[in-house]
Amino acid sequence: MSSSSSHNLNATPLIVDIANTFTRLTSPPLTSPKQRWRFAYTKIYSGRVFVSLAKEIVSKRNHNQFLLRDDIIEPLVHCNNSFLAVPHDADKSKLVNMVKDKSLDSLASFGGVEAVAYVIGTVPSKGIDDKEEEIAKRRDIFGSNTYPRPPPKGLLHFVLEAFNDTTIIILLVCAGLSLGFGIKQHGAGEGWYEGGSIFVAVLLVVVVSSVSNLRQERQFHKLSKISSDIKVDVVRNGRPQQISIFDVLVGDIVSLKIGDQVPADGLFISGHALHVDESSMTGESDHVEIEPLNSPFLLSGAKVVDGYATMMVTSVGTNTAWGQLMSTVSRGDTEERTPLQARLDSLTTSIGKVGLSVALLVFVVMLIRYFTGNTSSEDGYTEFKKGSTDLSDVFNAVVKIIAVAVTIVVVAIPEGLPLAVTLTLAYSMKRMMADQAMVRKLSACETMGSATVICTDKTGTLTLNEMRVNKFWLGLENIIENYSNAMAKRVVELFHQGIGLNTTGSVYKPLPESGPEISGSPTEKAILLWAVSDLSMDMDGLKQKHEIIHVETFNSEKKRSGVAVRKKSDNTVHVHWKGAAEMILAMCSNYIDCNGTEKSLGEKERDEIEKIIQGMAASSLRCIAFAHIEIDYSDDKVLREDGLTLLGIVGLKDPCRPEVKKAVETCKYAGVDIKMITGDNLFTAKAIATECGILDLSDDVAKGQVVEGEEFRNYTEEERMEKVDDIRVMARSSPLDKHLMVQCLRKKGHVVAVTGDGTNDAPALKEADIGLSMGIQGTEVAKESSDIVILDDNFNSVATVLRWGRCVYNNIQKFIQFQLTVNVAALVINFIAAVSAGDVPLTTVQLLWVNLIMDTLGALALATERPTKELMEKRPVGRTEPLITNIMWRNLLPQALYQIAVLLVFQFKGKAIFNVDEKVKNTLIFNTFVLCQVFNEFNSRSMEKQNVFRGIHKNHLFLGIVGITIVLQIAMVEFLRKFADTERLTWIQWGYCVLFAAFSWPLAWFVKFIPVSDKPFFSFKIKRSF
Repeated sequence: MSSSSSHNLNATPLIVDIANTFTRLTSPPLTSPKQRWRFAYTKIYSGRVFVSLAKEIVSKRNHNQFLLRDDIIEPLVHCNNSFLAVPHDADKSKLVNMVKDKSLDSLASFGGVEAVAYVIGTVPSKGIDDKEEEIAKRRDIFGSNTYPRPPPKGLLHFVLEAFNDTTIIILLVCAGLSLGFGIKQHGAGEGWYEGGSIFVAVLLVVVVSSVSNLRQERQFHKLSKISSDIKVDVVRNGRPQQISIFDVLVGDIVSLKIGDQVPADGLFISGHALHVDESSMTGESDHVEIEPLNSPFLLSGAKVVDGYATMMVTSVGTNTAWGQLMSTVSRGDTEERTPLQARLDSLTTSIGKVGLSVALLVFVVMLIRYFTGNTSSEDGYTEFKKGSTDLSDVFNAVVKIIAVAVTIVVVAIPEGLPLAVTLTLAYSMKRMMADQAMVRKLSACETMGSATVICTDKTGTLTLNEMRVNKFWLGLENIIENYSNAMAKRVVELFHQGIGLNTTGSVYKPLPESGPEISGSPTEKAILLWAVSDLSMDMDGLKQKHEIIHVETFNSEKKRSGVAVRKKSDNTVHVHWKGAAEMILAMCSNYIDCNGTEKSLGEKERDEIEKIIQGMAASSLRCIAFAHIEIDYSDDKVLREDGLTLLGIVGLKDPCRPEVKKAVETCKYAGVDIKMITGDNLFTAKAIATECGILDLSDDVAKGQVVEGEEFRNYTEEERMEKVDDIRVMARSSPLDKHLMVQCLRKKGHVVAVTGDGTNDAPALKEADIGLSMGIQGTEVAKESSDIVILDDNFNSVATVLRWGRCVYNNIQKFIQFQLTVNVAALVINFIAAVSAGDVPLTTVQLLWVNLIMDTLGALALATERPTKELMEKRPVGRTEPLITNIMWRNLLPQALYQIAVLLVFQFKGKAIFNVDEKVKNTLIFNTFVLCQVFNEFNSRSMEKQNVFRGIHKNHLFLGIVGITIVLQIAMVEFLRKFADTERLTWIQWGYCVLFAAFSWPLAWFVKFIPVSDKPFFSFKIKRSF
């Protein structure tokens, strides 16, 4: 050890003694909280003075302005922990503003980064204490890493929103007028029935739709909270661990790597080549370089785009720049409209216009019939006689006519379509969460069902992400066991340097006798575990003996990382490279053998090593090579990339997931092409793709099915467009190649889903129709660019998302079929009855009840159907498939025509057929019409299969809704006669109603035998614009 270093260590007890002596001399009896507060502040301030003094001593010897040794700071922290109980508000504010304003002067006034660490009671090398009382104390003093969010909208909001609907307002006005005229004409006891019934029916519709919207809002609020719960790597009490971003505290030491989000405001402690994107905060697109002297400030919300580092958190929550910004932003109306919802809005408008035209025609015809004396009252008297009819009776009749016309509009306008989309999306999102898929964008649910191509990563998605070193080659020799003994001591030392210092992972041993806790990427963890277990590497000792001069972080283009280190014992400088075996081999001119002898790498030796790499790759091993060179020190921040010595090659085995082959087969059977895009070499990629079922095992791989990224990149535009459909595997690909492939596939009309986990995957994830990021290995940049997060990084979950996407689209189509049947039947019946008889058989309240069954209960019943195997037996619907297909028209038109025919016969011949009066006849029409919808709900469960009852016992919600509908219908007919304007029916009459309604089942069964062409019956189609 040098004399200066020895002197620095000897100075430590002197400083501690001064601090302790000062404490003893300035510790009078404290008689009040105010005195204790002042004393604590004095101790903190005095401590800072001593720290500044130590800093000056050290800086003179080490020529470093800010850095203060941990072995000096640590004792000071331990001797004075009590300050956390009473922080000084002025210092807290200064600390917050220092990072927010990026003020180097403020940092200097504190005494540098280590002095700030002292002030907030943390140790840069160990972090804060992870005891519960310590964490609770810090949270009380500095706050939590959360900011206030606007609460979800309440029930009252949705009730008021429902009452703002124009048709509801008109109905309420009509109900009010009807109530007033009814009470005036028949008295309070009898006159309120009709107007009151309309009020109750409207209120019921409003409440049901409001409660549905409230549940939807709460579900989205909950999912939003889950999606923002990022996992952060911190060091507490010397132990690396993962915590929620909401649990990050002031004083935490946070590890950052490419793609991470900075979780709070803080200061740079250590790291290399760190660049961050602060565009979300500042709007500046240029990346900011973070380095200790001139730019050590890290802002919450920034994204790491290059390098790695550790940072110290100085402020959290609303004290951060991001927190203050977010707490001032009002959410406002952030309801997301999906493409399907937008298209359904257009369909709703079109149907509504037809309904409005019919209602206007009915209104005009009924007015003419009334004022020409062609209508009769219940007693058989003419309702209107010119000059003798009371004005109030005229107003009352006109109000009834308006109410009927408005109700026809209400029934005709399919408000249930948007509601059905909302319900099915909410339901599927909740179920997908249980199936390890978190939906970030609603539109992804429906779009995923139309996917024609899935471009997937290999590592962690198709494989288990449990890498282990399976083979090791040193030069031309395969070392099977006793790795350390099989190599010269110098070679082992070089491997220690090349692995332990050229890594973003970490090794932690809680106790000397306990096993190592290793963190990092799967590849880093596997290599570190091998080095610690088989090469006896001591990570902490290694770092103490070497100084890192420069780092080249892993680059997805070059697929390697490098480091230059100085060995302190002899001051020699070593450059180490680690990366894809063929890339590293190309940089080498020599190789090393077991004895540590360097040998020239001639053509023969190079060919042999290439064959070794290919052999390992063909066995599904990921090949990582290590290279080294000793150089003269240079200030140039460029690492030597040629003339290196190959140290060795390790083969990492990452087995395929057991369920992935079946998932791939399911997707292929469903007409979805699977393309694997990986950074591994050609042989590894082919081996894994064959094992997973992406490539056919029985046949030789066809030409053009497997390409390398560089080959694909160098194709002309025409060649890429011609060959992209045939490609099954792209090896040695870069994120640019993946982006290029997605562009080509979309140009060819494909609906493309892409998986990605890295920051550089963001362009491809955004370009794709559906971006699927990985929840475990995915960076925050990748997750923000994606539409769906696969929580378990498993391809099987991707197949599940595809199944749910098809289910969403299928459920919407079922409901449209059901709704249009009711629309067509109700409009035609009311129009013909109004024109021919001057009256409508279905009253306002009855039509509102049908509307409730159709819009809300029907949406609930059909929108919550689960995915079936049949969904994965169809081809993808693609981009231009009409929303209302020929199959739907085939199913709904016969049902609508049957209902129209039956109810019109009841309307004109019902009294004679059943030998009943007018009121019972109208009740029969109403009851049969409602029961037809109940039976038709069963028909709508499957648009093509004859057996509509398959799996019905699993859908308890469907059965419950049908049961509730039947019970309420019985109540409407038998017990709420005045409310619903009905009459009691006999058992025989109920039997007739059920019989005629149940005939819709055999009708649907026979209709499904009718073949339909693929060409649309009608030119009207809604293009799927995504």
